[in-house]
Amino acid sequence: AAKGPAPHLRRTGGTAAVKAMLLEWCRARTRGYQHVDVQNFAGSWGSGMAFCALLHSFFPDAFDYAALQPDDPRHNFSLAFATAEERADCPPLLDVEDMVRLPVPDAKCVYTYVQELYRCLVAKGLVRTKKR
Repeated sequence: AAKGPAPHLRRTGGTAAVKAMLLEWCRARTRGYQHVDVQNFAGSWGSGMAFCALLHSFFPDAFDYAALQPDDPRHNFSLAFATAEERADCPPLLDVEDMVRLPVPDAKCVYTYVQELYRCLVAKGLVRTKKR
């Protein structure tokens, strides 16, 4: 039996499984988008293009993905975060200035944001989860 606080809340698979599932979901949603190759929750997100591709895959009418440039991360992050807030009701957990200041985005911050975006998309009925 599970031990510790609230053993009935223990999930099968744990945090590593959730993280791997989210990473694979990001890969699948952004596959085929130019300038995007999601391999992790850090460097893969540095130009803002992965965030834009992920959001564009749900809201293709929100902006012209083909017009984006990987060498303009400030614009890309701003566009992605604004789109997530407006279209998915995702709270602005990441700050554009923090993202462009860091040479490589903080993996925990990116993971937390993607997790929240996923939750918001599920709440809007745009992502289906497996029934247990």
